[in-house]
Amino acid sequence: MDLAQNFQDLFTFEALISMLTLSVLEIVLGIDNIIFIAIIAGKLPERKDQRKARVVGLSLALLMRIALLFSITWVIALKDPLFYISDFGATGRDLILFAGGVFLLFKTTVEIHEKIEGAGEQEVNVKKLALNAVVMQIVFIDIIFSFDSILTAVGLVNNVLIMVLAVIIAMLIMLAFSERVSDFINKHPTIKMLALAFLLMIGMILIMDALHFHVPKQYIYVSMAFSLLVEGLNMRMRSRRAKKGTHFDN
Repeated sequence: MDLAQNFQDLFTFEALISMLTLSVLEIVLGIDNIIFIAIIAGKLPERKDQRKARVVGLSLALLMRIALLFSITWVIALKDPLFYISDFGATGRDLILFAGGVFLLFKTTVEIHEKIEGAGEQEVNVKKLALNAVVMQIVFIDIIFSFDSILTAVGLVNNVLIMVLAVIIAMLIMLAFSERVSDFINKHPTIKMLALAFLLMIGMILIMDALHFHVPKQYIYVSMAFSLLVEGLNMRMRSRRAKKGTHFDN
């Protein structure tokens, strides 16, 4: 890639439109990432540790994404079969997506079990270790989610600098809203359970994708939006009932 030519091409109207479009797509594709970060960071005992985990985790993830963009030839090569099982050709991308799907299923199932069984909060004896563990999980899952967004970027834009700037913009926006999303999810137990169900679905989709059964993510986003709409109406109804109850008590 000619970086000098790519830099010159940045200062065009077409490049600006491409960068904005790609930034929006990166944010949309990063919704599942934000939800995972909100849930996993929320397990840290102190708010400052939660904020630190989000900032450090997303910053490291950003560096990893930029490194992957500059190694785009290697990323694309991950779509070439490494070995065959009968007629099934397993690629590097398949193995990574499968590992990520299993990881998400495990983490989400454990979290749902804790919520249903009402397991008490465990005391964190070594906060540094817990913080490091959360950061590493954020980076790991972001790498898994990175492949779809990077391959989408390659399909839309030929300029690697535009890709990098779009990823930086998307990550900064995700970082700016991650705390609000985290607070909202952790404040409302039903929303948190919906988010966990969404992550469970994402884990299944990743495994299916690794096995070459492709399910468009639009179906997931539509079902999630509908579920959130229904839950939003329920929250509104509960809020109005609570206000009426308070009014009658007075």
